[in-house]
Amino acid sequence: MSESTYTVTGMTCGHCVASVTEEISELDGVTDVAVDLPTGAVTVTSTKPLDNADVRAAVEEAGYQLAG
Repeated sequence: MSESTYTVTGMTCGHCVASVTEEISELDGVTDVAVDLPTGAVTVTSTKPLDNADVRAAVEEAGYQLAG
């Protein structure tokens, strides 16, 4: 298992969290997505290391941005 934490900007509500969670969950190998709304921290657990570009694309598809 691999675990990575990202910071997503622009999320303000539960719907935002659900959108980001749904898009990241669709990435190959992802088994869990945990979002901390106040900090924007998104912890992704997967069966293999994820490509940051894939995570960024999923977050952007949901309508948000990765910090950094």
